[in-house]
Amino acid sequence: MSDLDRGIMKFKGADTPIAIGISATIILGGILFLVVWAMKNAYVV
Repeated sequence: MSDLDRGIMKFKGADTPIAIGISATIILGGILFLVVWAMKNAYVV
């Protein structure tokens, strides 16, 4: 059992490269969205 199957993602296949890639894309996309949104609101033109 890998360490990734023990945390929040307690399902079989949580440590597959596809699942990790999808999770990373969602997380980084959310962070990027928040940064862009904050910059737009902080520097209203």
